[in-house]
Amino acid sequence: MQFDEIVAVRRTSAAWRLLRADNAPLVLSFLGRVFVDDNVREISESGLISLLDDELHSLNKRLGDGTYPRTPKGYLDEWSAPDTGWLRKYYVVESDEPHYDATPAVERAVAWVRSLADREFIGTESRLNTVFDLLRQIVYGANADPDVRLAELRRRRAEIDAEIEAVERGEVSVLDASRRRDRYQQFGEVSRALLSDFREVEANFRTLDRQMRERIATWRGTKGELLDEIVGSRTTITDSDQGRSFQAFYDLLLSADRLDELDQLVREAQSIDTVTDARLTNIHHDWLDAGTRAQTTVRRLSEQLRRFLDDQAWLENRRVMDLLRSIEATAYTVRDQRIDDFTHEIDSPSPGVHLPMERPLFRPTASLEVDSDGIEDGESDGDADALFEQIHIDPAPLIDGVRRALRRTTQVTLADVLAVTPLTQGLAELITYLSLTDDSFTKIFDDTSTESVTWTDDDGDARTARVPRVIYTHNRSSNDSPSSSSTSPRSSSAVEMETP
Repeated sequence: MQFDEIVAVRRTSAAWRLLRADNAPLVLSFLGRVFVDDNVREISESGLISLLDDELHSLNKRLGDGTYPRTPKGYLDEWSAPDTGWLRKYYVVESDEPHYDATPAVERAVAWVRSLADREFIGTESRLNTVFDLLRQIVYGANADPDVRLAELRRRRAEIDAEIEAVERGEVSVLDASRRRDRYQQFGEVSRALLSDFREVEANFRTLDRQMRERIATWRGTKGELLDEIVGSRTTITDSDQGRSFQAFYDLLLSADRLDELDQLVREAQSIDTVTDARLTNIHHDWLDAGTRAQTTVRRLSEQLRRFLDDQAWLENRRVMDLLRSIEATAYTVRDQRIDDFTHEIDSPSPGVHLPMERPLFRPTASLEVDSDGIEDGESDGDADALFEQIHIDPAPLIDGVRRALRRTTQVTLADVLAVTPLTQGLAELITYLSLTDDSFTKIFDDTSTESVTWTDDDGDARTARVPRVIYTHNRSSNDSPSSSSTSPRSSSAVEMETP
């Protein structure tokens, strides 16, 4: 890089600005833990303020009062300011509360700081093998000569045949501990880097959309000339190089067979004694969630762009459209300016209506008389061992079972899930299924029909429970923050027990 280029990056890069900030340790640790480590893509302002308030209280208690004197909202306003660029503040559909997401600058800064830590083991063999594989894909994948392709395929077939013959002779080559560790380290680095790339891909999609909207808002010619200028705008985002690359990756990730194979390979790799990073166990689920969110963003931006060019919007109320274009053009002009001396908040976007007849009638408080005379100390004659024999059901395997069932369809019932993985812990496991909460699916109770669930208890007796029909649906277009929960579960009183 040239000197002037470095100076320009230092002046405009939000990641560089974050590393130079006085409170960089607070920003990197807090935003890195909330958005990067936990793979959170959207969180409400109230939820983020609550987390930051706990963080500031803990730091001030440990480092001394006044170390971080500002309020949590004050820090969030600073981090989301246009000239700071560490948080993206926006509003979601049908919500009056702001939401936040980390920008790609936070991902870059966190990754760079983590790279400064000393590493006990640095693998190079797997990287060299990866280089060879990539070069072969480039060279032979771009060559249209059939002779060259056949020669490469025969070479690979000869290598496979030689390996098969060696295994048949009992000569099995097994990776030693250091080579397994080398490959798993590279798998972890690539997996985390791929997950962080989704946030930058989504940001680039928004940049493409903003450039197109700016061109439309500032257009002063005729509509025909505008349509000629941006013909094919329906696919402007999806037909970009980044859009095609992302779509190819997302289609591959949605393949049920490939996803099952990936899940099995990850879990078998985790079972090796030299592999201890349990964070990567469900990394493919994080890929799917992040990819679904990016895909939803692309679809929403494309739909908004089509509505932006709708014929009716040009024909109806031309005066209103002129005013809106003027406001949009002015907004694009002042979007990077920050005004600290003006603050205005709206209590509510709509007026609240309270009718006099809605007020309840006065109801006097009932007075109770408590008689404490004649109370004597009692003795328990029951067996207290049952209090210490409670069964704890881990919801994580049950959530994984529902996720696997939803890979091939948009919704499944509780009966469908139990047909694949029957109950083994009885009523406690059934109650856990009724109270499952996860960002990837939504739980719906159908009170119009019931289902019978059967299991065998420890004594060998068959038990049956009638429950409302439970439907799990894939939450592909959800914009809820991770702090929010899905449909509230019913209490255990909704389960009717039977004994055949």
